[in-house]
Amino acid sequence: MNTPLVILLQSAAGGQGGSSMLIWLILIFVIMWLLMIRPQQKQAKKEREFRENLKKGDRVSFSGGIYGKVHEIAEHTIDVEIANGVVVTVEKSMVQPLPEQPAQQNQK
Repeated sequence: MNTPLVILLQSAAGGQGGSSMLIWLILIFVIMWLLMIRPQQKQAKKEREFRENLKKGDRVSFSGGIYGKVHEIAEHTIDVEIANGVVVTVEKSMVQPLPEQPAQQNQK
């Protein structure tokens, strides 16, 4: 059985602080949602929108670190040109936007 639930039930049965325990459980859930679940949902939405808006000629990278240019787009796959005349077919879920390059500063 779930340990926090057991503690909650025991404290509620004893009549001591049952409502305060419930408030703490709700507070912990809200904090976890704000710090963990919500950012993951935002990132997944951003990646989904990127894949839906891909068009021929876009520069992309694979999850394995290979860079290329979109050659053709199908429903579940993408043909990516990784070198002159070399086109590979990959699943859409494996394609990522190019990582943002930090601005290079002129060093003298």
